[in-house]
Amino acid sequence: MIIIFTGNGKGKTTASLGQAMRSLGEGKKAIMIQFVKGPWISGEDNFIKKFKTQILNFQIIKGGKGFVGIMDDRLPRATHKKAAKETLELAQKIILSKKYDLIILDEVNVAVGLKLISEKDVLKVLKMAPQGIDVILTGRNAPKKFIDLADIATEMKEIKYKFRPTKTGIEY
Repeated sequence: MIIIFTGNGKGKTTASLGQAMRSLGEGKKAIMIQFVKGPWISGEDNFIKKFKTQILNFQIIKGGKGFVGIMDDRLPRATHKKAAKETLELAQKIILSKKYDLIILDEVNVAVGLKLISEKDVLKVLKMAPQGIDVILTGRNAPKKFIDLADIATEMKEIKYKFRPTKTGIEY
């Protein structure tokens, strides 16, 4: 099954983490592969670190180098492209390994929108997913072809959002 959480509203990554929690509760294994989020620490990272021994079937892999072109990003675009390509290659290996029941490709839609990786390459990986493995794609502006392929697609719509000041535990 392919699930998409997209839209301009907050909660795409959070929804995917909730889905992972539900999956873990059923005794399944889950993994989140982050495409754009970089080395800075988020609430989900702190949670995993604190409860690693209790949550044996979940992990987060940070493949991205940080937000591209914003938040003091000074890395060359080529660095971001290389990281996204390597992250997609890793996602493919993980999908084909059949070690996880749920695989979250966090911010993959953003990586495609920024042209760090191609829509075609992501679709190729998605179509390789063995029967019984669920894949969640998050990020704004999910391409129409992703939505067409999906079994479930949810759009988070921003109604009100006070961006500043950011609040840990809510924003990240």
